[in-house]
This record gives sequence, structure tokens and C-alpha cells, in this order.
Amino acid sequence: MTLSELPILSMLIVTPLFGVVILLLARGRGEIFDRNVYQLALWVSATEAFLVLILFWQFDASQLGLQWQESVAWHAPFGLTYRLAVDGISLPIILLTALIIPLCFIYRYRSLRDVHSYAICFLLLESFVMGALTAMDIVLFYIFFEASLIPLFFIIGIWGGEQRLYATFKFFLYTFAGSLLMLVAIAFMVVHAETTQWDELRDHSFPLLTQQWLWLAFFASFAVKTPMIPFHTWLPAAHVEAPATGSVILAAVLLKLGIYGFMRFSIPLFPDASVFFAPFVLALSVIAIIYGSLVAWAQEDIKKVIAYSSVAHMGYVTLGLFSAHINGVQGAMVQVISHGLISAALFFLVGMMYERTHRRDIAFYGGVASVMPRAAFFFMFFTLASIALPGTSGFVGEFLTLLGAWQVHPLLSMAASAGVILAPIYMMSLYRRVFFGAVKKSIAPLMDLSPRETIILIPLLAVVVALGMVPSPWMTMSHASLHVLWGAAAP
Repeated sequence: MTLSELPILSMLIVTPLFGVVILLLARGRGEIFDRNVYQLALWVSATEAFLVLILFWQFDASQLGLQWQESVAWHAPFGLTYRLAVDGISLPIILLTALIIPLCFIYRYRSLRDVHSYAICFLLLESFVMGALTAMDIVLFYIFFEASLIPLFFIIGIWGGEQRLYATFKFFLYTFAGSLLMLVAIAFMVVHAETTQWDELRDHSFPLLTQQWLWLAFFASFAVKTPMIPFHTWLPAAHVEAPATGSVILAAVLLKLGIYGFMRFSIPLFPDASVFFAPFVLALSVIAIIYGSLVAWAQEDIKKVIAYSSVAHMGYVTLGLFSAHINGVQGAMVQVISHGLISAALFFLVGMMYERTHRRDIAFYGGVASVMPRAAFFFMFFTLASIALPGTSGFVGEFLTLLGAWQVHPLLSMAASAGVILAPIYMMSLYRRVFFGAVKKSIAPLMDLSPRETIILIPLLAVVVALGMVPSPWMTMSHASLHVLWGAAAP
């Protein structure tokens, strides 16, 4: 059997579940048992990453259609099918997910309670995300899309901070309410088109008014997940209360499912409605960039600064995506990956400092660079990447999104460029207050990053530099798929 004949996409879904079964059968307690649980989960996620590398190595970037297709019919009347495939839209996010999950297991908590359940939740989350990113049956996608909420619900609710229950239920209610509208829209589409297959639904011509209502129903789900203004209010609370790895997964992986939904479903299935609502989304994107930046500037909690900066950075993504210009769309994809890498690194760093101090308020810190020089270096690098320093992935993503928006809506592009000015203000202010100044007594005893913690950050730094210095190989991966995303609907 050749590599191309392997059911790798099914293996991406099943491999983490296999790890879950082993963990469910395992029994024990104590430090040795916890270490073995971490090691098993790490090996499972490393195997998953190896499968993704095979997928990447065999991927034909010049091919417009779906690749590595797997299909098994499971219900004939409406054509419900277990159907999986990848293309240049899903593969970059799959690669990002496969990188982040093993790093979360390397970053382990020594004081974490119930490591066993913690590892199970992360492996379940990886399986469901891989299913959502590969499903080509709209019902199957919805199942995986919604299932991904469950592990994160427990990750925040069990291992979060003091206000974790409030943050958990707010996160769940926001995302679930939006998804109910999408479920109604899916049911309508399946009944009228008599199919659940993505490509068949794409070729089915719905009237403009119908498209508009369906588009709004899907928008309610994907806008909450992204999150877009004004559906973002659950995000800061979720980030603040989540454990460090929960914030990493939320920022680097879960938010990307909303953008993926726009690219996979909203635009291809409702092209005319997407053109109609594009100015509305572009306006919300500019508001998100400016509002998110200003609110981040006013925060006194390190996690909240990074959380609101995510609102601003995801505004760039939707700005480029709905500019309907190839530069903007390509920039949106780069920004998706870039934000995932940079935000993951920043949340890892905040978690590393929190493990030492159990404080997140900026005023508590000062002079950290003197006692944690390695942490200061990494935090400075990812801060510069976050504010789009040339040579980093952040610059490539923001430049292309603004360039694409300029080609279509120059005034909106000019307004969005305010974020380029505001980002250095709030991020460098954060860095100055935390790492510079006199060393406070509470900071003096802190130990610098351990080798294990350094190992977590090095691959993230390497990919951010590689994507920033030589973006063409990465962009080629998705160029063909993104070039036809808007198709005839593009203005």
C-alpha cells in the first residue's frame, strides 16, 4: 500500500481517540503516573504530527480540487456521507494544530490536579478539530465543529481560575446559540438541495434572498467563534480564566475554526450573499481592529491585553478575507497562521511567569528582564512579531491584508492602518512595564526559563521567522485554493 492509499485523514481523527481509550483504561495516581500520562499523550500527539507531515509532503499545491478524499455512505435518503478531504484552505490550519498540541503536552503543570482527565480532554479536542477541518459533509462538519466545544468547556471549567464557571458558561452559551442558527440553516439546505455534500451544495443555486438568510445564520456561528465585534465579549473572560494551555488552544486553534468556516462554507456556498454583506463585514473588521487595540491599551491584566489584541488581529483576517482580492485573501490565511503561532507563544510565556508568581496584573511585575533574560528575549521577539515587525510572519499577514483591502476599499484600508500605530503602543507599553524598570522584591527570586520551557518556544520562533523571511513556500500551499475562493462572485 502506497502513502496515497492510506486513510490518513481518518487516522488523524482516530489516533487521538486511540490515545483516549488507552488513558481511560489506565489507572493509577501519583507523580510517576502523571508523568506517564503526559508522555503517552505526547507520543500520541507526536504521531499525529508525523501523519500531518506525510499529508503535507504528499500535498500537490498546484491542484485546485480536494485531495486525499475518503468517502463512506452512511445514510442514503439525503446522501449523508462520512467524507473527508483536504485542500489549501484546511491544510495550513491542520499543520498549525499538529504543532500546537504536542507543545501543550511538553508544557505540563506539576501542580495540576487530575492530569489523567486533562490529557483526555486535549486529545479529544485534537480529534474533533481534525474532523472539523477535513469533513466535506456539512452535517459531519457540524458534529465535529460543535463537539470541539465540549473538551474546552471542561478545560476551562475544571482547570481555570476563580471565575471559571462564569467564563465557561458564557463561552458555551455564546458559541452554542450561534451554532443553533447554523443548524437550522443546514437543515433547510439539506431538505431543499437533497444533499449534504459540500461540493454539491456549492453547485446548488439558491436565490439571493435565501442565500442572505442562510449566510446570516452561518455568520452567527462563525462570527462568535472568530470572534468578531460585537460577539467578542466571551473571549477575554475565557482567556483570563483558562489555564495557560487552554488559552493557547483557544487562540491558536479554536478561533481559527470560525475563519475556516467563512472560507469553507459562507463564501463558497453563498457567493452572492457574501458579496452583498462584504461591506458590512469589512466595516466590522475595521471597528474590531481599532476597538480591540484601544481596549487592549487600557488593560491591567497581561492576559487581557493579549486577548483584546487577538480581537484586533482577527479583524485583519476578516478584512483581508472579505476584501475579495487575492492579496487580501492570501494575507488573511498568513495572518491566521501567524496569529496562531504568536498568540500561542505569548500565552505560553504568560503561563510560565504565572506558574512562578500566580499573578497576572501588570503592576505586580517590573524588572523581570534582569532575572529572567531568556523570557525577556522570547517575549520581546513575539511582541515585535505581534506588532508586525518586518521579517516576521506578522508583517507579511498585515501587509497583504491591508494591500488587498486597499485595492477594493482604500478608505477602509486607511482606517484599518490605525491598528499598525496602536499595536506598538499597547504591546511595547506592556513589555516596558513588565520587563524593564527597577527589580521588585517579589520578582528578584524568580528563576529563568527552564530547558523544557525554552524547547516549547524555539519551534514557534523558528516558524514565525521562516514564514516572515521566506513566505512564498507557505503561501504556495494555499494559493490555488484561495485564488478561486470568491470565483465569479468577486467584485
